[in-house]
Amino acid sequence: MGRGRAFSTDLAPPAWALVLSAGLRKTARLMADDRLHLDGQHRVLTPEYVEFDFVLAGMLTRFLAWLVDTFVTIALSVAIVFVPIFALYLGAALGVAGVVLFFVRRSRSPDEPQVLSVALIGAALVLLLGGLAIHFIAPGIGSALVIILYFLVDWGYAIVLEALWGGQTVGKRAFGLRVIQESGVRIGWVQALLRNLARPVDRLPVFYLVGGITALFTPAQQRLGDLLAGTIVVRERRLKIPASLSRPEGDTALLADPDFRARVARLSPEEETVLFTAAMRREELGMEARLHLFSTLSNRLQDEVGFFKPPHLSDEKLVLLVTAALAARKAEKSRAAGPKRAPAPSRSNVAPT
Repeated sequence: MGRGRAFSTDLAPPAWALVLSAGLRKTARLMADDRLHLDGQHRVLTPEYVEFDFVLAGMLTRFLAWLVDTFVTIALSVAIVFVPIFALYLGAALGVAGVVLFFVRRSRSPDEPQVLSVALIGAALVLLLGGLAIHFIAPGIGSALVIILYFLVDWGYAIVLEALWGGQTVGKRAFGLRVIQESGVRIGWVQALLRNLARPVDRLPVFYLVGGITALFTPAQQRLGDLLAGTIVVRERRLKIPASLSRPEGDTALLADPDFRARVARLSPEEETVLFTAAMRREELGMEARLHLFSTLSNRLQDEVGFFKPPHLSDEKLVLLVTAALAARKAEKSRAAGPKRAPAPSRSNVAPT
């Protein structure tokens, strides 16, 4: 061989460095995309060819919501760790409170059932017996119980709240975020369980790095848990309902029917959103799609919720009456929750939650 000045193979970058460099360049190009700085869009097309647009939650907002949830889970975990330590003291306090409440309520109303006082005394006995067992009989069992309870809180917190609160946790509710299925409907226990069982992998190695990178490379900004469960995280929008929907024309006798109003109160938040959106966008639809959409919604209201449609009412009119009742109900809630003040000159717009 000649003694030329060829490059040494020792100076060539290793394969992993080339892969990392390519990944960083890809990430830089993605970070220049507007969808990382602004909330993206997720569009759902119904069988009636009606489009519903959802605003995807930005990654920064999701991170802030996660920080709130992390603080809540840490607080719960600390409480769980300290409950066994102070079980004896807490049990004694509950026992005293239960006994005092029992005698006070018995002196005032002897025939009234003492449910609360008995419950306090029962909880006190459980805590006292548990504290004695943990501290004196089997300390190792107490330590194992604390560890088990910590993992149940760490995993169960998001699963239970998202399933019961319609895709929200404390952090998501604070920032107006919600988890829904890709089809736009509410998540259930299965979706909540799947997306949160994958959470330990998304957390790797720290601060959800795996989940964050996965979200960067997916159009709907989904982490691994979202891909597994078929879910997305969206930002809730408060729609302003025009006065024409709050006060419909024509026959409105059903709005005063107590049974009709009771069935309106049974509608879920997702059903309310669909009804409001359909009512507000009905003028954008062609006649065939409009008739098909309101026929489907009317049949659902009658079959699954139990609404009665008089023969002279059209399907669209029934949906508009239900929407008007929803708007009135939300206006009453808003007035009851807000501070007492002089009535506004106009109530043309109502913001459903």
